[in-house]
Amino acid sequence: MKYLLKTTMVMFLLLATSLTSQAQNQRLMQLQETSERLYGQFREHVNSKNYNDAIAPLKELINFFDTTTVHLDPTVEIPKEALDNQKAIYQYDLACCYAILGKKKMALETLTASVDNGYANYNNMLWDKDFTSIKKDKKFQALLDIVKGRQPLEKLKKSNAYKAEAEDVIPKFEYQPKEHPNLQLVREYFQLDTIPGKDNELEHIKNLLHFVHDNIRHDGSSKTICEYNAIDLYNYAKATGNGINCRMLAIALCDVYLAMGYKARVVTCLAADPNDPDCHVINTVWSSSLHKWLYIDPTMDAWVMDENGLMLSIAEVRERLIDGRELVLCPTANWNHETMQTKEYYLETYMAKNLYYQVCKKRSFFNQESIYRSTNNEDIRLIPAGFENNNYQSAATTTDPERFWATPE
Repeated sequence: MKYLLKTTMVMFLLLATSLTSQAQNQRLMQLQETSERLYGQFREHVNSKNYNDAIAPLKELINFFDTTTVHLDPTVEIPKEALDNQKAIYQYDLACCYAILGKKKMALETLTASVDNGYANYNNMLWDKDFTSIKKDKKFQALLDIVKGRQPLEKLKKSNAYKAEAEDVIPKFEYQPKEHPNLQLVREYFQLDTIPGKDNELEHIKNLLHFVHDNIRHDGSSKTICEYNAIDLYNYAKATGNGINCRMLAIALCDVYLAMGYKARVVTCLAADPNDPDCHVINTVWSSSLHKWLYIDPTMDAWVMDENGLMLSIAEVRERLIDGRELVLCPTANWNHETMQTKEYYLETYMAKNLYYQVCKKRSFFNQESIYRSTNNEDIRLIPAGFENNNYQSAATTTDPERFWATPE
């Protein structure tokens, strides 16, 4: 059962980071321990191909999720939707068992419950050989169509349009000049003047991206304990041997760009689902030669182009995902020089999910998101018209991309 064994408890580990009291952690640990115990029993039976025996622990696990009241505890703050989404994975696995055993009616009923609870992995469901006995059934095809509509790209295509605003509703973005002593230090510390390409703006922007990507590894689970600036982040990574997460990489690259006189921002790219704990943080840098902001991702050493090789902005990438125009992912796109990225996954799946709306800091400067001192740096959010989401609720908000991506002063 290739796909059944991929289910993890990531949701609970992520939620655990937001809990502080002993009581909260006890309730969460009970939820996690019960889930891991029962799912572990299921996996043992599946590994032995004892599918009949695998059903009992899954049914007990699903019943546990049906009866838990942890989401009603205001101190724990686990939304019911998150529990339902996890339960949907277990119901999917149970449907696989029934399908393998030839219990078609029970397989379809259980798969329906899974989809009703939010199951959303279309490719998994499309190619899962466990469903061979029911794939031609009209009900299966109908469920597959529902799940297809939940794919990130489909959600993005259905998002509301932006809306121009007659008056300024967000403050103007600010950029620290390269003459600032902290940025001069960054320039000298990394000997940035020796990085080639200064006579060709676009090549220089790419080479500065390569410099950060090549010198600092990515680790999405990293708990970086240092100041959030290029020098300290670099030294933390070298001293510990650890990577840093995408936000830290984007902060480091932003410092590097600012130090070389480029206007740049750290851009948090977010999903429509307020319960989705995953986001991706990239950069945008102003190109004077193209007179626009460019899409730059230090985690993946990536930029994006049109069919003619012209570098695109974040806004243009988002627009082209929605209307289906050609997108070309740069040939260098990779994760830690270990895994090359594809347009189909990186752009059409991962970034399609995370380009639903964007958040930037008002001011781009050295150490702009320190955890050890107050920076008083306001968030500014660009959302589709009519979008409701309590994440970043206190941010200054606009539906006007022209104002959010305005030419820097």
